[in-house]
Amino acid sequence: MNQTPQDSTAAIRRGYLIAAGLALGVAVSNGLGRFAYALILPAMRADLSWSYTQAGALNTTNALGYFIGAFIALASVRKLGPTKLFIGALWITVAAITAMSLTTSFPIMIGLRLIAGISGAVVFISGGALAASLFPNDPARAAGAIAIYFAGGGVGLLLPGITLPALFAIGGDAAWPWAWLSLGVISGSVGLIITAAARRVTTAPAPQSEPHPWRKGPLAATFAGYGFYALGYFAYMTFIVAWMREHGASNVEIALMWVVLGIAAIVSPRIWTRSLAQWPGGWPLAGMLLSIGVGALLPIIDTSAWVMLVSAALFGQFFMPPAAVTALVKKALPPVVWGEAVAAFTLLFSALQLVGPVVTGAVADQTGSLAWGLGASGAMLILGALVSLLQPEPRKTSTD
Repeated sequence: MNQTPQDSTAAIRRGYLIAAGLALGVAVSNGLGRFAYALILPAMRADLSWSYTQAGALNTTNALGYFIGAFIALASVRKLGPTKLFIGALWITVAAITAMSLTTSFPIMIGLRLIAGISGAVVFISGGALAASLFPNDPARAAGAIAIYFAGGGVGLLLPGITLPALFAIGGDAAWPWAWLSLGVISGSVGLIITAAARRVTTAPAPQSEPHPWRKGPLAATFAGYGFYALGYFAYMTFIVAWMREHGASNVEIALMWVVLGIAAIVSPRIWTRSLAQWPGGWPLAGMLLSIGVGALLPIIDTSAWVMLVSAALFGQFFMPPAAVTALVKKALPPVVWGEAVAAFTLLFSALQLVGPVVTGAVADQTGSLAWGLGASGAMLILGALVSLLQPEPRKTSTD
């Protein structure tokens, strides 16, 4: 039976709606489960009388969990399939976020942040494999679906950026449990949509026999470029608010910058979808890293409000490099190993993102200024862009 234009249009619309549903998984795992902590931390530290070491330990533990989660996904995504991993890890993340509102015990919070990091990485990786499975015979629309998926993190930045400051303005520092509870309720509500979307994706069947490992060599330049991305991007997210405060930025200016960051992440698929589909080899990743790198360097040149907004708009593309990597993996490798390959890239990413802020902070301590640290961060991103240009257009291979 031939497919009518109406059937084709409906299938395209359905594919993009599924991608949008999966994207909410990134909003939960990365936006609400990871980055929202930065907005709740000041209130928790004040109300619970934490030291800076304790406050930082929860973030470090979450990043360590992300690293462990990448290992788990790498080991299990091929055997269990991305759908089961995605749905299971999603609801573990929802539970960990919600449970933060129910305790004041520091050791329990450490455990919850570790769990959220582990499950969040599994959601991010397995969801990327699911998004790559949409539109298997349409490269242009497949690139769009992948971009939509990874841009979901922007929603996870925007929602707490809009709601939590108002909550703390009303309830003060003691309202931090309500902040976590609100994030848990939001996560659980959208979790139903995310689960329904994941169950509608058709993925490659698990192999009857264990295939040979896929080759990393043809993607070596992308591995290197992605490594520089991991080293460079998290320093901006860690220190940019401190940098703005040092230069007299108001709370309104900081909040506005955070909102622009989220909006930029949300609209980034409109900017990069055509590039993902049409640019060869490592050019899409290079373009993204150049944008992010320039955004990271602008605050060193000028800290005026409008420059910071431009910086946020450019840096807001930072959820797109995983989309470029996933699109390249889809071109280079058979479907059965997409999840495993994305997990390998995420493992590299999660390891090096632990190093980036430490290096930036050490440079700042040695020089007495965050300018040098942020400059080093931006330089790593620009270097990553240059290295990514060395990535040729891959030829699809089945195994090593």
